[in-house]
Order: sequence, then C-alpha cells, then structure tokens
Amino acid sequence: MNDHEIPTTVIVPGLRDHVAEHWQTHLAGTLPNTRTVPPLEHDKLSRAARVAALDRVVSEIVGPVVLVAHSAGVLITVHWAQRHSRPIRGALLATPPDFESPLPDGYPAPDELSDNGWLPVPRKPLPFPSIVVASTNDPLARLAQVADMARDWGGRLVDAGAVGHLNPAAGYGPWPPAEEFVRELGRMDEN
Repeated sequence: MNDHEIPTTVIVPGLRDHVAEHWQTHLAGTLPNTRTVPPLEHDKLSRAARVAALDRVVSEIVGPVVLVAHSAGVLITVHWAQRHSRPIRGALLATPPDFESPLPDGYPAPDELSDNGWLPVPRKPLPFPSIVVASTNDPLARLAQVADMARDWGGRLVDAGAVGHLNPAAGYGPWPPAEEFVRELGRMDEN
C-alpha cells in the first residue's frame, strides 16, 4: 500500500470539543495520518458551523478518509453526510446522543438544539459503511434509540456494554477497540 492509499483518520469531537484525556485525543496521538476538526471560536452550538468545520477538514484531504466521531460529533457527521458527496471509506460513530429527548442537566435543551439546526436528526442511510457503538448505560441515549439510529443509517451496531458515555467521566481515556475499528473501516472498499 502506498502512502497516499493509507486513509486519513478525521477525528470529529462532540460539543465539548477537545478533552485531553478523551479516547479520541489518545487515538489521534497513536494513529498516523490523523486530523482533528478544530474547536469553534464562535457559534459553538451551531450545527451548520460544526458541519462546515468538518467539511473544511475533509476537503483538504487527498485520498481515502475514515471518520471517527463521538457524541454530538456523530450527529455532525450524519448531517454532513446528507449534504456532501465526498467519498468516505467508513465511519466509527461512538455513543451518539438522543437529541430528540431531553438531556440531563448541563446539556442543551431540546428547543436550543432545534433552534441551532440539530433537529430532526437525519435518518437516511449513510453513503459509507459505519460502525455505531452503543452503551447500555449512556446517560445521553438509551440503547434502543441508538440501535434505531444505527439501523436507519445502515450501520453495524456494536453493544460496548456499560461504558457510560464513553468519555473521561465514564473512565475512558484510552479505548483500545477504537484503533481496531478504525483499521477495519480503513480496509473497506480498498481496490
């Protein structure tokens, strides 16, 4: 495999952007050819601004891309996929939140999410393979809701067990399965 055939991994953080001890940050430091969508300076809750930020990063890459999204980053990725046709080799979509139900205190309310363009959550099949990781005890989404999203998007659902929201608050800095999922997705559609 030539260097230009090695997929670039694009990290798509959630609304809390970059967290030093997050598994996405560890993954970005481990994998070659990794780019991370930078945090927004303004309009931090704007879905359109976040989708545009992802599009800027992806547009700069020549060659295959694997997306690695967590939490609201999954919804950013799904919204992006509905509007852009750039080929993607695959996407790891970890613990998407259920923005259509009220979230716990400290998170945006449904009307804020709606006003900022997050709702409705797209349910069309994604134009690329995906692995959707769900938790049995995620405070931001019930397992059944994530399973419905995975089915609608055409993704393979992976039940990760009781991993909370798969973030540092749930005890996840490094998350070793992510690297294997990225490798698997990177091999898809190779010619």
